[in-house]
Amino acid sequence: MTYSVVLMGTPSFAVPILEALQESDNYDVKAVVTQPDRPQGRKHALTPSPVKVAALAYDVPVLQPEKISGSPEMQEVIDINPDFIVTAAFGQFLPTKLLDAAKIAAVNTHASLLPKYRGGAPVHYAIMNGDKETGVSIMYMVKKMDAGDVIDTIKVPITSTDNVGTMFEKLSIAGRDLLIKTLPKIANGDIDPMKQNEEEVTFSPNIPHDMQNLNFATETAQELDWHIRGLYPTHPAFVQVFDQRVKITDVTPLSELTVQEPGTIVEKSKKQFKVASANGTVVQINRLQPAGKSEMAISAYLNGAGKDLKVGQKWATINE
Repeated sequence: MTYSVVLMGTPSFAVPILEALQESDNYDVKAVVTQPDRPQGRKHALTPSPVKVAALAYDVPVLQPEKISGSPEMQEVIDINPDFIVTAAFGQFLPTKLLDAAKIAAVNTHASLLPKYRGGAPVHYAIMNGDKETGVSIMYMVKKMDAGDVIDTIKVPITSTDNVGTMFEKLSIAGRDLLIKTLPKIANGDIDPMKQNEEEVTFSPNIPHDMQNLNFATETAQELDWHIRGLYPTHPAFVQVFDQRVKITDVTPLSELTVQEPGTIVEKSKKQFKVASANGTVVQINRLQPAGKSEMAISAYLNGAGKDLKVGQKWATINE
């Protein structure tokens, strides 16, 4: 049997799902709904979402409402009356009238182990909180955000070098495989959905700008590492260095301790740059991006803008 599907998604996380559905004989993707093209880069060029690019490559019709609720595009999906509506990081609430348009089910592929991390930034918060694992949940769509019964889950470890970018890649593949395995079970009734325990619910709202501020005075070396990896590359963390904002993209928390005040340079060589952080801990800066410059290795920074820095000098000055 071939099931008709409308896929709703926007970032690269949803692309493997579209590819798997499109390349399977068991599914017929009738349309893709994605966010409108947005300006990106220094020239603010209108740029299509990764899902739109993939859909056009497959010659799948693309719908791009600014807001799906009450839009003509919503009525188009209702008129299609697909077997499944599948969402994956779509970024908008769906009205009940739209969810009810699915003949079999409207399901969501969410990048967390629900009920943990409902919301728009589950991967970011999992890394920033130092979690050792996260995963993907396939759940029924309901009007309340990420609150539907969970149909199936898969766990994915978070390693000490993973960031948001690498975890999105891993979770998109895990989510694709889990969804393709789960859809036929839903159609056949071979599932045992679980209600979410409301007492265990946590939330992961979209990343506010001030969350990108690093605070060497209150964050230990390990916490700085989680913070930086939990925002990279989508919302790079930064610190104020003298009169300049510097993005920090890769660090190593060290086991050594120091009596220097947080933000002070503890050690400097041609290739190493160590800075004091909270509770006497020390973090090694591996990669950074000064304002107006490209991201660079610390050796390049120390050979250029940072060549006159001295051990014992206060380097990180923000939020102290």
